[in-house]
Amino acid sequence: MTRPLLENTGFELGLFASNCSGGFTPTKAPGRWTGSWEDNLKLAQVADEVGLDFILPIARFIGYGGETNFHGGVLDPVAWGSGLLALTQRISVVATIHTAFNNPVIAAKQLVTMDHIGEGRAGINIVAGWNKPEYEALGGTLLDAHDDRYAQAQEWWDVVRTVWNADGQFDFDGDYYQLKNCEGMPKPVDGDLPVLNAGSSPQGRSFASRNANFAFTNVVGPEDGAEVVAKIEAEARETYDREVRVLTNSHVVCRPTEKEAVEFRDWYGDELADWDAVDNLMGLMGANAQSFSKEMLATFRARFAAGHGSQPLIGTPEQIAERLREFSEAGFQGMTLAFFNYHEELPYFAENVLPLLDEMGIRPNDRSQL
Repeated sequence: MTRPLLENTGFELGLFASNCSGGFTPTKAPGRWTGSWEDNLKLAQVADEVGLDFILPIARFIGYGGETNFHGGVLDPVAWGSGLLALTQRISVVATIHTAFNNPVIAAKQLVTMDHIGEGRAGINIVAGWNKPEYEALGGTLLDAHDDRYAQAQEWWDVVRTVWNADGQFDFDGDYYQLKNCEGMPKPVDGDLPVLNAGSSPQGRSFASRNANFAFTNVVGPEDGAEVVAKIEAEARETYDREVRVLTNSHVVCRPTEKEAVEFRDWYGDELADWDAVDNLMGLMGANAQSFSKEMLATFRARFAAGHGSQPLIGTPEQIAERLREFSEAGFQGMTLAFFNYHEELPYFAENVLPLLDEMGIRPNDRSQL
């Protein structure tokens, strides 16, 4: 069989962060995304029907405070993903796993179980970790050196791949993991699961170049993004003799007129933004993560309020399709989408934007037949 997420069928589109209360938007606005199982299931089935490629969750353990305690309620990615795979037909579901919090042998077993439920539609997003309060809440310690976090993540991934590929029992003697007479059955349904790696630091992008099928990274826009894509692809090809596709993320407000879209974004992402949660989120990312540069953090406060610092896709279907074309021409091979209310807004996007992308030759509109 062929894994659908690994088929190169054009510009990939997926949903991001729907398993979290508030989704990608720290706002107090009524009607904001609940993150409930019921809403996630409805959303996944709509996304499956309209031909989106994947759904990607965030792994989160405590909220960001503020009036809404943004991301205070988060469905576990593996359990959530297993349920969605059982109740959809074509769409891939990727589980986000923090290497510091999850034993690699147990994670390997959980992911294989997901993979069998979804008949090859499961994937993994490997995260080395950055949120220090979560480490403290879970009784762990955030490694101070960014390089050390990725060294641990590399060894974690080496263990997972060994569990999936070793015949019989094996030992593993590393700096972070020591295993004796370990074994893992069953195996994935068709080779290793597709791998995403979310990271924008030099270490994160190098980790993706070495290990991932998809590097998931933050950029200012397609202009600087073209250089980022070129560097990641070159490192993967020249250093590791492999190919990697590059994705970035977005938040979407798609309306019949630009005025309607901007007014809606300003309402939820400015007038009713949960600014305390926004500032808590940005402060933690600035202190412990390198996903956004200092320059980006200094100017992205409005983007964090409207969509967690991601690319704003705000406007008419034609304007959004054109912006997606710019990212495609910059070398990106996909993008995640987030909405103020995913389930209510995705159908309009699918009906009005996806056919335009088909006309542009970026991606086929009807992917159900692929």
